[in-house]
Amino acid sequence: MKNLKKLFLLILVFISGNSFAQLIPEEGQQIVDDLLFLADGFASPASESAAYQATASWFTSARALEPWKVDVSLHGNALFVPSSKKQFTVNSGDFGNLTINDGDGGAQVPTAFGGGSEVMFNGSFMGEEFSFQAIEGIDKGALIYPFAQVSVGLPYGFQVGVRALPGLEIDGAEFSTYGVGLKHNFSQYFRFNDEDDLQIAGILAYDIFDVKYEFEQISVPDLVNLNLIDVSAGVWMAEVMASKKYENFEIFGALGVAQSDFEYEFGGSGVALPIINNELVRLNDKEAQFKGDIGFNLYFNKFKISTMATAGKFVNVNLGLHFLL
Repeated sequence: MKNLKKLFLLILVFISGNSFAQLIPEEGQQIVDDLLFLADGFASPASESAAYQATASWFTSARALEPWKVDVSLHGNALFVPSSKKQFTVNSGDFGNLTINDGDGGAQVPTAFGGGSEVMFNGSFMGEEFSFQAIEGIDKGALIYPFAQVSVGLPYGFQVGVRALPGLEIDGAEFSTYGVGLKHNFSQYFRFNDEDDLQIAGILAYDIFDVKYEFEQISVPDLVNLNLIDVSAGVWMAEVMASKKYENFEIFGALGVAQSDFEYEFGGSGVALPIINNELVRLNDKEAQFKGDIGFNLYFNKFKISTMATAGKFVNVNLGLHFLL
């Protein structure tokens, strides 16, 4: 009987393509919707944090590098997660098929940044019952990871930078980021523009930030198995920066906006996996966040040390070691 059910579902996939979601039994669609709800609550804080992580420390001075001078830097980035972003509330009325802890009215479950959970979800599909534990997060109060960046001075007060982190695994989560940034110094157009005068610049940057969270497999017999959620974000940032240098010390600040486009995708197997990922498009979102940065630089003969802090929904701190070539 179980093989006949699997065959029935496979036939629906092949004959209907994207219309499969309309042909599965109603309880199957309810399960899909319930899983999408849980995915949204689990991954949303990770999406929100992308604007802080991806745009950190693009440039640490409004002064432009001299043409063809090179700044090679290594950065340590730390995102601090508030407790409010580590869990979210679910209620029995949020679900069409699933029940919580054998019928309890509500529960607190982890987000991607949260810890373990004893909450169990129960459901049934085509007469067969199933259950799974709430998705557990990476249980981190701070996410610390490195990335490398290279900036080059260009003529006319421009400076371009590129950064990369091909992939780093932290407790079941894999991070990667790539980006390009452009800065233009406006102080060159002012009447007074000595090196120690107040400097003003504009910054435009684009980053791709991706994080994959693995979790204990969720299995719905004859329908789907899920074991990973991929959160990717494309982040545009525009900022105005000001800096002032005092001998070997420089202070800087920046104000701007970051526009993030989020996408989600589940990893796993099963006939309904393509349908769930297709319907995850409903969770894709855009979010604009105003951001402010403040920091300082310490200059030495051939290198400098930079710090930057960003505060908002999250607090992000960046420490950089720059070699000036």
